[in-house]
Amino acid sequence: MTAELLKEFEPQIAAFALTPSDGGRFQVSVNDELVYSKLHTGRHVNPGEIKQLVRKYIEEYHLTK
Repeated sequence: MTAELLKEFEPQIAAFALTPSDGGRFQVSVNDELVYSKLHTGRHVNPGEIKQLVRKYIEEYHLTK
């Protein structure tokens, strides 16, 4: 997933960090704004879902190339 996000959004990404956690958490944030949380949804992420959510965030906040 990391490589896919970097390939797709390289011009928009200034930094990328993976942070280990416990308790089955899986969260994705963009600019400190949560865009996906396994704890909130109660399910694992679907294929391509994170890429769609990041794209939506970039378009919504006009963070284009």
